[in-house]
Amino acid sequence: MASLHLSNVTKHYDDKQPVIHGVDLEIGDGEFVVFVGPSGCGKSTLLRMIAGLEQISGGQLHIGGKLANDTPPAQRGLAMVFQSYALYPHMTVFDNMAFALKLAGQKGAQLNEAVQRAAAILQIGHLLDRKPKELSGGQRQRVAIGRAIVRKPGVFLFDEPLSNLDASLRVQMRVELSRLHQDLKSTMIYVTHDQVEAMTLGQRIVVMNGGRIEQAGTPHQLYNHPANLFVAGFLGAPKMNFIKATVAQVVGSRIVVRLPDGSLFAPEVEAGDARVEDQVTLGVRPEHMGPGDTITLTVAHAEYLGDQTVVYGSMSGDASLIAVKLAPDRAPPSAGSTLGVQLLPHRSHLFNAQGAAFLHPVTNKH
Repeated sequence: MASLHLSNVTKHYDDKQPVIHGVDLEIGDGEFVVFVGPSGCGKSTLLRMIAGLEQISGGQLHIGGKLANDTPPAQRGLAMVFQSYALYPHMTVFDNMAFALKLAGQKGAQLNEAVQRAAAILQIGHLLDRKPKELSGGQRQRVAIGRAIVRKPGVFLFDEPLSNLDASLRVQMRVELSRLHQDLKSTMIYVTHDQVEAMTLGQRIVVMNGGRIEQAGTPHQLYNHPANLFVAGFLGAPKMNFIKATVAQVVGSRIVVRLPDGSLFAPEVEAGDARVEDQVTLGVRPEHMGPGDTITLTVAHAEYLGDQTVVYGSMSGDASLIAVKLAPDRAPPSAGSTLGVQLLPHRSHLFNAQGAAFLHPVTNKH
């Protein structure tokens, strides 16, 4: 195992603007950290810089306490699993998994034991004599992971390894990767654009946007206490509802906002430096809304999903759609009908004009 420390790490190509802007990040021994964000946010570039496949333009990278900026990839003690399986088609599964060890000079019983151990962990021992063309997508991905395991690296790097699999296999492989981390207790860094993978796999999630870290924390922290509008809107499906509002009153440390329909609402957040007439955004997740009388929506569409019904509607004064999750035993409302909705003050978020979140009171239990 190994820890990683990134200090003011930057990346730029030629004289162009940086694509990675001063990243500071600590990853502890044995931690499973997920880099997540939209396409082009810099998550794969940052992973490749850690791997040594991209040069670091500025800042410092320490792996296991040692400066690694100029350390060749093969000497960093890392193993990387790519989106493409990159298996040698003419080799058996055994030979694919053993290839790196053979290059390192291992042979005989030591090599065989390493491959058999990795195959047992991944439950592919019965596939060792097959060629890649005889394997399913999930089996090929296991072989690619096994090829990394046999090297006993200090850090595993995963670059969107499940994106080529169908939905059911992705669920299965998420379970397998979590189990693998528990068994090996190795440091793992995982890149994905899929928020479900991030939430289910990561002990800690690093949300990236535009080459910067927007927020890092546990799944619970990021979901319930997003630092800004970007993080709030990125995690969650359907995503958090954003309602444009204006500060109507500031009473001590509390804020009262005026919603587009003219109604008043007081989310449980600290007022900070808010002033009357400031433009703000109220954020409420669909599952934190329900039947009530805080606002009234005109229903545009309803989706029955078996375990829940998601209703989309708009409120007076704002044409944007608001999503509400209802219990599955309630009949979906028809389009054009009205739905009274309750907003929960302690489950609501507020963001200023710059997108930063107002803090929740420390006594608030989310």
